[in-house]
Amino acid sequence: MSGTRFVVGTTRNLGKRNRRVAGVVAAALLVGVGASGFPASAVSAAVEAVRDDFNGDGYSDLVVSAPGGTVSGQEGAGYVAVLYGGGSGLSGARRATFSLSTPGIPGVAQAGDGLGQVTASGDLDGDGYADLVVGMPGRDVGATADAGAAVVLWGSAGGLQTGGALWLQDDVPAARGRFGMGLATGRFNGAGIELATLDRDGVATYAFAFAAGGGRTPEGAVPVDWEWREGFTPTGLTSGDYNNSGSDDLVVLGTLTIYEGIHPMETVGAASYFTGGRDGLTYGRGLAGGPVGASGDINNDGYADLVFGSPADSDDLNEWLLDGGTVDVFFGGPSGPDTREGASQHWSQTTVGASGDDANGDRFGGAVTVGDVNGDGYADAAIGAPANDINNLTDPGTVWVMRGTANGLTPRGLASFSQSTPSVPGDNEDNDRFGGALRLIDANRDGRAELVASAPGEDTGDGAAWVFPGTSNGPTGTGSWSFNGATLSAPVPDARFGETLAP
Repeated sequence: MSGTRFVVGTTRNLGKRNRRVAGVVAAALLVGVGASGFPASAVSAAVEAVRDDFNGDGYSDLVVSAPGGTVSGQEGAGYVAVLYGGGSGLSGARRATFSLSTPGIPGVAQAGDGLGQVTASGDLDGDGYADLVVGMPGRDVGATADAGAAVVLWGSAGGLQTGGALWLQDDVPAARGRFGMGLATGRFNGAGIELATLDRDGVATYAFAFAAGGGRTPEGAVPVDWEWREGFTPTGLTSGDYNNSGSDDLVVLGTLTIYEGIHPMETVGAASYFTGGRDGLTYGRGLAGGPVGASGDINNDGYADLVFGSPADSDDLNEWLLDGGTVDVFFGGPSGPDTREGASQHWSQTTVGASGDDANGDRFGGAVTVGDVNGDGYADAAIGAPANDINNLTDPGTVWVMRGTANGLTPRGLASFSQSTPSVPGDNEDNDRFGGALRLIDANRDGRAELVASAPGEDTGDGAAWVFPGTSNGPTGTGSWSFNGATLSAPVPDARFGETLAP
């Protein structure tokens, strides 16, 4: 690892794999933490439920990644920006930016790190403040290319802090191991919030605790017992309590390539489902899914539901199929996601009634996010098609919002957004890729989620993001506003600002 002076950690024999956790531990404790090192009082369930409230004020916060940003002269080192929520919603004035050049964060910025390419958040130390995990799967560790790493930033009353930030990586870095290529948090054992990490070789979970004398320490990585299916390529993670057991479950997103002999014939979306429980995560079964995923209770029955995006299935010539991408919904139940025929939903641009058609390469389902946009108790879904063509333009991109009901997602009341939507700042341009990342977030705590959509290709790869206010009828272009790296006094050229919107 570059900058090994930052490494302080322990190694523990984990059987299947051996991992090292490294970091710099700050002496200062958070306000409200007792002499024992644990919170002086129990954290309320309401605070624990907000996995993205970094300053504990009850408002959700937004994380925007710019993995292509130049930091300390290192192209593609990357950075993340946090916009804090409040009574008036999100504001570019209430923000902070972080990179490997930020004092207190371990590591040294390197070209191609791609910090922020993957992120996840949750109250990992149980102090009432959400914490942020920032992945950089393209990080070189020493001479080992693309071994990958991640950093953990702790929440506090003042927001995310750099003191005590932890560095995570494999104990024995593997070339192209891409540690941190997937991140998710959840109560996988039914108790405290844990972190799940994905790399080329498998999945592991981390639990964290306050260390004697201050700071926090991981209790060691626990590898999850699982072997790849032949032809399966993982792309990321999502989590939720799909069987309403009180323990969160985990889904590994990805694709499955079907071979005839040594020749790849077809590549389709696929996933692996793990159930949570007292002993942690246990492999359950494979799912027909996709490389993109999000979780939420769409039909308001108490079970988390699973929304998959499959933007680019391919045929035997490795060309995109003529469907333009699809979205599948598997509803949670006592046995987890229900994959029985007729029990799930399958959507395309045609079946949702979107303008245009399922053009080759539109990448419908290239981004999905779930949240309640109108306060009716049913989670809704925003779906991006970042390569959707508009008029004579190539890949300006479009976003659609589908409403949740007791019967699942419905195309009734379908809303669409692009840079040509009335009152939306900006203009459609070639290769903007509007809808490349999405987030439904209730940052002003009015019960109606705002839509945040990014266009990482805006201005030839500089990137930008848009905020659409929430109303009783869902997000609206009226009053929408945009921001980018320049708005936040952060690096702009080729930053791909908004490539990820967390969590």
